[in-house]
Amino acid sequence: MEIDYIFLMKIALAEAEKAWTEGEVPVGAVLADQEGNILAKAHNRCISLNDPTAHAEILAIRKAAKIKKNYRLNNTILVVTIEPCPMCAGAAVNARIEKLVFGAHDPKTGSAGSVYDIAFGKKLNHNIKIISGILSEECGSLLKKFFEMKRKGEVPKWS
Repeated sequence: MEIDYIFLMKIALAEAEKAWTEGEVPVGAVLADQEGNILAKAHNRCISLNDPTAHAEILAIRKAAKIKKNYRLNNTILVVTIEPCPMCAGAAVNARIEKLVFGAHDPKTGSAGSVYDIAFGKKLNHNIKIISGILSEECGSLLKKFFEMKRKGEVPKWS
């Protein structure tokens, strides 16, 4: 069965838009099984939860692990609007996620090949298959527009 990554990315983008409306950095994530059934979805909530680890990926991984009653999420696909940071890429490796699909590359902290290669570290006991560039224009422009508006004061200021 062919997984519809565009469909899953559109759901992740909808999550990112929720983050925006909450004044959070607009990043969304979806975790699906190998048939494409959604197990969990989430968006950034670092500010609202006062938690630096409350990235979309981490929250989706936590939700899916609770649902599956297992910290290992074998045979799952993590779909994220932007390339994961080192923390999120490490969590995906530790969760044994099979595949990472992301939209926009992150030239500052991307950890699936842009800056670091945590998701496919040669010395790790688990590597993740990576598919990048799914709806990259939409994903990247959402983040760019958010930060442009934030600089102009049109998005709530962080304290």
